[in-house]
Amino acid sequence: MSDHLRSTTARQSVAEQYVDLLARAGVRRLYGVVGDSLNPVVDATRRHQDLEWIQVRHEEVAAFAAGAEAQLTGRLAACAGSCGPGNLHLINGLYDAHRSMAPVLALAAQIPSGEIGTGYFQETHPDRLFAECSHYSELISSPRQMPRVVQTAVQHAVGRRGVSVVSLPGDVAAEHAPADGAELAMPLDRPAVRPAQEELTRLTELVDAAEKVTVFCGRGVAGAHAEVMAFAEKIKAPVAHALRGKEHIQYDNPYDVGMSGLLGYGAAYEAMHGCDLLILLGTDFPYTNFLPRHVRTVQVDIQPERLGRRTQLDLAVWGDVRETLRCLTPAVREKHSRSFLDRMLHRHVHALEGAVNAYTRDDEHTPVHPEYVASVLDEEAADDAVFTVDTGMCCVWVARYLTPNGRRRILGSFVHGSMANALPQAIGAQFTDRARQVVSLSGDGGFSMLMGDFLTLVHHGLPVKVVVFNNSSLGMVDLEMMVDGLPPYGTDYPHTDFAAIATAAGARGIRVSKPAQVRAALREAFAHDGPALVDVVTDPNALAIPPKITAEQVTGFALSASRTVLTGGVGRMIHLAKTNLRNVPRP
Repeated sequence: MSDHLRSTTARQSVAEQYVDLLARAGVRRLYGVVGDSLNPVVDATRRHQDLEWIQVRHEEVAAFAAGAEAQLTGRLAACAGSCGPGNLHLINGLYDAHRSMAPVLALAAQIPSGEIGTGYFQETHPDRLFAECSHYSELISSPRQMPRVVQTAVQHAVGRRGVSVVSLPGDVAAEHAPADGAELAMPLDRPAVRPAQEELTRLTELVDAAEKVTVFCGRGVAGAHAEVMAFAEKIKAPVAHALRGKEHIQYDNPYDVGMSGLLGYGAAYEAMHGCDLLILLGTDFPYTNFLPRHVRTVQVDIQPERLGRRTQLDLAVWGDVRETLRCLTPAVREKHSRSFLDRMLHRHVHALEGAVNAYTRDDEHTPVHPEYVASVLDEEAADDAVFTVDTGMCCVWVARYLTPNGRRRILGSFVHGSMANALPQAIGAQFTDRARQVVSLSGDGGFSMLMGDFLTLVHHGLPVKVVVFNNSSLGMVDLEMMVDGLPPYGTDYPHTDFAAIATAAGARGIRVSKPAQVRAALREAFAHDGPALVDVVTDPNALAIPPKITAEQVTGFALSASRTVLTGGVGRMIHLAKTNLRNVPRP
């Protein structure tokens, strides 16, 4: 704590101390909607030189934006909601942040402390409401709890990677903070976790004994690309990935055999089932029917509670991926046979060639194929762009057509599966760096759900580019209902000109109805110095239904337990696969 803070603690209000603690923890913005119970905190933020109040139109957007900022920067981010309905609106975005392991501190303002428990106007109990979507949720009912409760909340959010919630009555926020509050350490950097030597020895033995090893990567391989490549090279292992691992491992990867899961492609499924040792690296892959049941399996994860909860393990290794591989790779014996790896690389190319179709080259078909839009977007977007992706069909296009390169980032509601996440996440992403290109891939259903916060882009001059895949329907729900043997019902929307709405809001709006217009429209939007929306009228029937899928294979986010990959192209990933194939030695 600085000397200035020590000398002024007695004169600080609880709200001022709260804001100081946020700044000390690295928070730079506080997203929210003002309200009377929040007034002391908002005013303290106004007067603080290191913290900015970011006004949005809906508190759910505030939580999504904070979660996106935390995922991009790795730092603590913050949001706030006024008492009752105000903070209750935070809950969906906080669920997403928590399940995405994003360190977020939420302030839930509360009614006057003397009225709690009386059924007062707007009374709720946020300390209870947010318990399931947080590591820590506590009510400050007395100034004497400061600063310890806030510091403890920060430590939970940063240390355990998730959400903490502090509930604070407005009258308590306006009171003086104690002069002799405890000064607790606030560690903000995560340590490297090395597995126990016994686990490393056993893992080495399993790898050495296996003839065919496959590596399957999730988001936990972030920052460990070089280590995974070195390990795969030494043991000649194909490398598959889940959707959340795509951005971290697919690029510059001569061992890539594609993605497994609901939207998978390539030879990933075959490589995972055809090996005799499967190593799961940093993944909490939830779709158990995609995991083999009769293959020896090892899981490496820094979160011990995730070990073995999706599939039976032969060995559970508690440690972070990079540190584990740094210890493991020098210890294992090098394998010289590439037969399994080369066979999977060939199968990967064959699978991709079977999936690629004319959609990505079609400049005549109307309505526009969404695959074509995604492939052109991949070509035109910046090499370091941040893509935020709505849940639903937009995830299909991202999984198959966006090309990672180690600099691009992809954010979505990939675990919580919420609609309407892309635009709010783009707001948080753009605030972290106004000069970086941020693109929201929004479905018309998701965009319209929180469309009011398109005005936030205009209000703050955020140059976010929103690409709306406008098929006038809830496309993924359509698909789910048809696979279930039901006629689509309640999924259609009236045709809406979102470009006209964007123009009326003061942004650049561009309407696209023909494929030949797509590239020029994207270039115009990217060149515009401010928020822009490209409204593309897309074909609602672009995705064919796999012929063997069953009703039991439709769950939650999209299609689960299916061994049949959804049909459709995979864009430039075919070129990645062919590049890898050229590295296979010829007989």
